[in-house]
Amino acid sequence: MTAASSSGFPLARAEWLVAHLHDPRVRVLDCRYGLSDPLLGRIAYLEGHVPGAVYADLETDLSGPVQPGGEGGRHPLPAPEMLAAWLGQVGIGNDSVVVCYDDPSGGQGFYAARAWWLLRWLGHREVSVLDGGWPAYLAAGGPVSTEDARYPAATFIPEVQADFVAGADEVATRDAATLLIDSRAAPRYRGETEPLDRKAGHIPGAVNRDWSSALHPDGTFRSGEEQATRLQAGEQTTITYCGSGVSATPNLLARELAGIPLGPHNRLYAGSWSDWVSDDSRLVATGEEDAKPQQM
Repeated sequence: MTAASSSGFPLARAEWLVAHLHDPRVRVLDCRYGLSDPLLGRIAYLEGHVPGAVYADLETDLSGPVQPGGEGGRHPLPAPEMLAAWLGQVGIGNDSVVVCYDDPSGGQGFYAARAWWLLRWLGHREVSVLDGGWPAYLAAGGPVSTEDARYPAATFIPEVQADFVAGADEVATRDAATLLIDSRAAPRYRGETEPLDRKAGHIPGAVNRDWSSALHPDGTFRSGEEQATRLQAGEQTTITYCGSGVSATPNLLARELAGIPLGPHNRLYAGSWSDWVSDDSRLVATGEEDAKPQQM
């Protein structure tokens, strides 16, 4: 993979990033974060990051404002024009080659995929997730910086891919040929616990495919063949959700690895569970609804 020919492939290897740090088209987003400690990622960035990386905060950069009543979920999609303006401000333009990373070693390996999905949603093809994240970069001998990145402003013109997203009404009225995937941990899916949202359980008819099983223990993504086995979706149309549209994104990337690109057959319910339960008229299910997928 070269900076000029990386279009469309969802993963970047750490060795490639180390070799292309000074490529004038390359831009890096540091997406480290902690849902239980919102300052964790910013502190980690200040303590050391990929040289030239721009910090992308889940709450302020990669999400829109939370709406009264919870409609849209805990991490609503940002307005496309606002996200595009922020990308331009930090030096990311339509010709940039973007690599997003987080730190999967802490069980938080979904923030980079959120950034990847957002850029793809805006029509940007030259964007990848750093496979294995920050630990893989360090293991590859990558240099570390504590300096804030500064780039000239760029122009980012969004071309929103509307068919990447499904809304609550579409989820509720989906046909039998559409598989609804819940990406949360099994206890939350079954309704045994709910640490974040106002109701426990899952959307009726959803199957559980924990996002974390998309990764090897070292935080790298499993192969496309392994993803196809664990997701058990084949070429079936899928809508994927999680708690707030963040941890579902590794499963969307996994579907790409398995040969199903983002689009009408591989969509995100962006508001996810937190949006679903904002309306008390929507039904909630608990317990298991399908046989467990093959263990990886």
